[in-house]
Amino acid sequence: MYRYALVALLAASPLAAAETKQQSCQYQADVVAAIQQARLDRVKERDVPAAVAATSPTWPENYNAAIPLIAPWVYQQKMRDVRDQDLSAAWLELCLKQ
Repeated sequence: MYRYALVALLAASPLAAAETKQQSCQYQADVVAAIQQARLDRVKERDVPAAVAATSPTWPENYNAAIPLIAPWVYQQKMRDVRDQDLSAAWLELCLKQ
């Protein structure tokens, strides 16, 4: 599931010419962190895109398309893992290996 979400994200938001792989992966990790925070804040999964948008994220707008693709992965994690693990770091590491 994790790999499919990553592939879907990359397909949904092609890299801009001036954007490096490192930058793209960092933006993706930022999206994961925002979704993780929404989960910690007890936001319902269906409300995550609006909740994240309300935080005025700093990533390029095209990364917002990834929120509905990544949210199910974050919401499938056990709450213990969401509280104790840095999911964005795991995402960043996997993204950079792709």
